[in-house]
Amino acid sequence: MSYTCERCGAKAKEPGHLCKPCGDRQKCRFCGAPDVDSRHVCKSKLTAMRYVCGGCGRIATHAELLCRPEAIG
Repeated sequence: MSYTCERCGAKAKEPGHLCKPCGDRQKCRFCGAPDVDSRHVCKSKLTAMRYVCGGCGRIATHAELLCRPEAIG
């Protein structure tokens, strides 16, 4: 399945890799917060984030989880 960003038109296999994906919101699989979007970050995991995607702005703990990783800091 392919997802399209409503803001910039980019396409991705996963909705979390887009700056404004279409589709339903869902419960966070890590912290259990209800109704989260692709920009949700669990408060307890925020300090572990080391990279930001230069394309969509998503943050991650490991560079390989992002399409255009850039080190934070």
